[in-house]
Order: sequence, then C-alpha cells, then structure tokens
Amino acid sequence: MLDLIWNDTSRAYCNGTSRRDALRVGLLAPLGLALPSLLAAEKGSTPARTTRARSVILVYLGGGLSHHDSFDMKPEAPAEVRGKYAGIRSSVPGLDVCELLPKMAKVMNRVTLVRSQFHGNDHHETATNWVMSGRAGSAFGDYPAMGAVIAHRAGFSGLLPPYVAVPRNPSFTWELGRAAFLGGRCESFKAGDPNEAGYKVRDLAIPAPLTGDNLKRRLALREAIDDVARRVEGNDQLATYGEFQQRAASIVLSDEAQSAFDLAKETDVLRDAYGRTGFGQSCLMARRLVERGVRFVTVTFGGWDHHSKISSSLDKKLPEFDHGLGTLLHDLDGRGLLKETLVVCMGEFGRTPRLNKDAGRDHWGRAGSMIFAGAGVGRGKIVGATDKDGAEVTADPVRPADVAHTVFESLGIDPRGEIHTPDGRPMAILDEGALIRQLYS
Repeated sequence: MLDLIWNDTSRAYCNGTSRRDALRVGLLAPLGLALPSLLAAEKGSTPARTTRARSVILVYLGGGLSHHDSFDMKPEAPAEVRGKYAGIRSSVPGLDVCELLPKMAKVMNRVTLVRSQFHGNDHHETATNWVMSGRAGSAFGDYPAMGAVIAHRAGFSGLLPPYVAVPRNPSFTWELGRAAFLGGRCESFKAGDPNEAGYKVRDLAIPAPLTGDNLKRRLALREAIDDVARRVEGNDQLATYGEFQQRAASIVLSDEAQSAFDLAKETDVLRDAYGRTGFGQSCLMARRLVERGVRFVTVTFGGWDHHSKISSSLDKKLPEFDHGLGTLLHDLDGRGLLKETLVVCMGEFGRTPRLNKDAGRDHWGRAGSMIFAGAGVGRGKIVGATDKDGAEVTADPVRPADVAHTVFESLGIDPRGEIHTPDGRPMAILDEGALIRQLYS
C-alpha cells in the first residue's frame, strides 16, 4: 500500500504537533506490518512517578452488562425487576452473585466489586467514548482512550507495543476507544481473535510465499519510497521513520514478539479452563501480554445489548464471561502477576431496572456494576450501592473520570498532565475526576 496525503492538518503526532504536508506510507505492509497501529508510541517517555501497577487489563463488556443479572441482584424485588436468576454464595460473606457465575463466585475474595457506576448517559457510542477516555464528549470519540494516552506517555519498553486490543477496539457502527487527536502512532495494536482456527497475528505474520526474490523486490520498493520521503523537507514525522522501520523489522524477526501471541505454548488444560471461546482465549492472551510487559491491554467482549429475551442471551453469555474472567483472575494471582496488574471490568452502562415488554432490559446510565482487582486494590470489598430496585446509586458514585484517574495514577501517569490538540493547544488529560480511594482503604 502506498498512501500519500499532502497538506493534511487533521492528523497529529502523539505530542500534538500538526502533520503538515504529511506523507503516510505503508512501508511495512509488504512485510505484513501496519506501522501506524504497531508503533503507537512517542519517541520519548515522561519521567516515572510512583506506581501501583506495571500493566492494566481492561475487560470491556460492550453493550452494557445487566447488573441485576450478575453482581447486584435484587432477590426481594418483584419478578420484573429481579429477573429469573437465583443468587449463589460467593467467597465473600454476604455477597451473592448470579448462579451462572460459579468461577467468579470463587474469586470475589480477590476483587473489589463496585456497584455504583454512574454517568447518566444512555447512548452506546457517547457512553463508550466517555468511559474509555474519562472525558465527556460526542459519539465520535473527541478524546483519546486511556490506552492511547498510556501509549503516548509510556512508549515502548521492549519489542511489544504498549497498547494492545484483543481482538480489537470496542465497536458499534465504528471502532471506539481510539487515539483521537493523538494520532495513529498512539493507536492500539489489534491482535485479532485468538480462538480462530489457524490464528496468526496479522501484523506480525510474514505473508507466504515469501521467497528471497520477493523479499528483495519488497525491500527495493521500500527503498524507493524512502527516497520519496527524503525529498519531503520539514516533516518531523519522517525524521523518525527510519527508527520505526528498524523497530518493526526487529518485531517481525523476534522470537519474543512471536511467542507473546502464541497460545499454543499454553497447556490444553489451562486453555480449556479459560474457555475455548473468543473471550476466553482473549483473556489468556491478555495474561501473556502483561506477563511480557505490555502496559495496557483491552479485552473486548461485546454482545450485551439485550433489549429482548435477555435471559436466553445471558444463558450463553454469562458462562463464557465466567470462564474467561474468573480464570484470568485466578491465573494472574497464582503467578504473582495480580499484585502488579490492575484489572478493570466494565461496560458503558448497566441495564434498566425493569424488564420491558419484550422480556429485555434497555440502556441505563444511572447505575451499573464494575470489578477492580490487583495492584493494591482491596480484596473481598464492595464499594457503593443501589436502591432496592437497582435503579439509582445511593452511595459512593463512581464516574468515568474517576475510573480513568485511578488507571492513570496506578501507572504513575499524572491525570492532570498535559497532552496537545492538533493545533498545539495544551490540554489536561482529564478535566475532572479523582482517585477511587475506597478501592484501597
């Protein structure tokens, strides 16, 4: 692919510099590499701050998990509120969870359950961008996702990219959780679905057949494109292209990078425990990635938008969720990784307190449940509460900016630190929010 764009001021570097007379060239497409998404990092890193976590795993439940049918059950409420599921005892005295979550029931003593997610927005795209970035904006992703900001601040600490999405970013009509004005170099590296037959990471696989002659021709093409690039003066992006090419080539040739995405190196017993599903294997992939130093991994598990027949859908979804997240938490803890990995599980909102005429639940931004674990987060705790119908938050509301603030601070990133818009204007990473102190007290 050769993609030349001249006089394009709509894109910017991670540091906010305008890309005037930008040259976007798919130099590494012949090698199976997507440079803008793979090399999503600033050349330099910001000074280190005190940190609680080395890495973050965000398990994102696109569409909105019903809190009534999972972690905030209302057994005393009328049938149209409580739904069909019974609760089962968890490892935390007095805390019951849905009967379809037996693995999660066993690990609730390793997490903090937040029952007070709140923002009041009932629109998928707008709410998703809000909770992914910590900033309220439009449905079009005005602000960079947490992972993109972390890529911007952290840069590469090895051969692997700092921000990985498995299988990809959340999406409805378009992909959400993107880098916004920070640009393609801060975008997530999309790993694809590791449960697919013959799975290969697209951007780390050299296409076959690749003979010596083919490789020589492709390298010659790249040299020709490089020559065009050198003719363009005053473009700061081009000054770093050679460095990025070298890094990309190193990744392709690196056994370490290839190994990080190779689930065949795990035992069949463990893979079965995670569940032979897209979500289960994505959770296992996330563990392998943070084990190798990736700073932020988004595991996207969509399909929770149940406006009708919610029970028949949850009969299938909840067991997949239970196997994947329950095993991930158990596995991380057993390997000693949970103490340095912050795990956050959330959707964009909860679901309505009453079943609708189609036996489903609609969007509900006024209340929802989230799970936090690891990196100093308390074990066996419950933060916040909702009323008797699960309709309104009655204690300790946790807003999107609070979640983002906590994530950034855990990684040693100043939530009030500056990033830059495409016109060079400095802007705080977050304009509101505070650390969720109840997680740690």
